[in-house]
Amino acid sequence: MKILIDVMSGDNAPGEILRGAADAARAFAPAIAVVGQRTVIESVSAEEGIDLSEIEICDAPSVITMEDAALSVMREKRDSSMAVGLDMLAHGEADAFVSAGNTGALVAGATLIVRKIKGVRRAAIGAVLPFSSPLLLLDSGANLELVPSDYLQLAGLGGVYAERILGRKSPRVGLLNNGAEKTKGGADLQEAYRLLSEGEGIDFVGNVEARDLPFGVCDVIVTDGFTGNAVLKLTEGLGSFLFTKLKETMTADLASRLSAAVLKPKLKAMKKEFSASEYGGAPLIGISMPVIKAHGSSDARAICSAVRQAIGIVSSGVIPEMARIAARSSQNDQKQ
Repeated sequence: MKILIDVMSGDNAPGEILRGAADAARAFAPAIAVVGQRTVIESVSAEEGIDLSEIEICDAPSVITMEDAALSVMREKRDSSMAVGLDMLAHGEADAFVSAGNTGALVAGATLIVRKIKGVRRAAIGAVLPFSSPLLLLDSGANLELVPSDYLQLAGLGGVYAERILGRKSPRVGLLNNGAEKTKGGADLQEAYRLLSEGEGIDFVGNVEARDLPFGVCDVIVTDGFTGNAVLKLTEGLGSFLFTKLKETMTADLASRLSAAVLKPKLKAMKKEFSASEYGGAPLIGISMPVIKAHGSSDARAICSAVRQAIGIVSSGVIPEMARIAARSSQNDQKQ
């Protein structure tokens, strides 16, 4: 098994990304190849003492920045670390690709270079929200709008991911809405509710309000990418805010600090449980080979976790199963 890592993209590139690649090579022992500017990679690894002796370096002259247009991966920056990595994946030179780079460019590149699973209408970003019962949020940023049949297909694909990767038996699927009643939302959401209610092989629990997401009411929540990304960013920000306030409270005076000393092991375990770095990244659901979007601010631990996630996807056989689901949904569309 070979995992490709785009080491030039992300807020902490290339140092933290290289360190994460080296950690993953030691921890999981797959073949690791890093993609980026060779001279920069060799210079940074030497300066920071990162051992790349067991890691292949694939040269890519340019870098896609966070400000670049999504289609730059297909046009003026076809020689970028992201485009070169996706090309290698598409041509069977690796089994999975990890990047902390520009989300729009990664989605566009994965869709146009690696290609979608046959029958999939829209690839989506599947973020795992780190609640006590991990929740797959689909879509979390790839598609600003969906039509009703998209919700149904994403529910099927997300259910397969939740079962194969998150270990959920008969995963429960919810539709994110502003109320639990089936009449909530506009015409598209009401039609999506009807399709999900009638969907074959989908354990649909109905509409779910955002406030109920942390409490294990479902295993997969489907929504459009605009709403999903807003939920994702709010969850990340609120988690950071609460832990900051908790730290302030636990260090406010001597009594609080003594209590904090007693609770420190449990607080550290709780912080780890809710850390996005433990999940590594968000898979692009619907792409024909594993592509993982790591957070732009990923550190070495997050990149190592993203590699672990990629290995799990490759080993699980989840993509062939998604292909079966997509083929079935396409047949159903033709009958209607």
